[in-house]
Amino acid sequence: MNGIQPPGGAPGKQTFETIGFDGDDTLWHNESLFSMTQDRFRALLAHAADPTDLDRRLLEAERANLRVYGYGIKGFVLSMIETAIAVTDGNVAARDLQSLIDFGKAMLDHPVDLLPGVAEVVEALSSRYRLVLITKGDLFDQESKVARSGLSELFHAVEIVSEKDPATYRRVMDRHGIDPERFLMVGNSVRSDILPVLATGAHAVHIPYAITWAHEEAEVPDDHYRRLDSVRDLPALLATW
Repeated sequence: MNGIQPPGGAPGKQTFETIGFDGDDTLWHNESLFSMTQDRFRALLAHAADPTDLDRRLLEAERANLRVYGYGIKGFVLSMIETAIAVTDGNVAARDLQSLIDFGKAMLDHPVDLLPGVAEVVEALSSRYRLVLITKGDLFDQESKVARSGLSELFHAVEIVSEKDPATYRRVMDRHGIDPERFLMVGNSVRSDILPVLATGAHAVHIPYAITWAHEEAEVPDDHYRRLDSVRDLPALLATW
């Protein structure tokens, strides 16, 4: 945990009313599944492209397709298919395309694996704070993960959004009557969970995940947030913030 003081400059006790949690890679594992699937994608297309070039072209396709498909597994699979077609000059085998579709189905069917300490911490905090889950991605997939996580009953509200920017967070806070000064967002992505939240005047805690998607990388802010190594450290931080 860093020693940065809460917004306002002066040290002191900060009373939060509502705590927002990100879902993917904050409450449950997600990016590791994408990473493993991308390993399979490299192996499948090893005959057609250098792994580094394949990664670059896939990332370019994902970024270009965000405005069309949004975030999530389905957009990732379509971007893999598009990249496979491109690197093979349109000669990708039908069986390889089927493999990519099967990769996506396996990802969607993968069990929801909570990060260590999540269940205990969320349950403990639910009796002291109003909890809101704010997660980004495909509606069907995110609803399924929330339901299978076993955590849904602990949240006052669940918000599945297509993008995380200041305007989105303001809409969520307005919808639930949340005062930004008394709102704390907890997430693994500086780009999605920290910077846009701070822009609203609210507070944030960054808990990095072992793997970060290149699109989610961003420069860490200088102040007005805290960093933890584990969600298990969150109750202690709240007791002293």
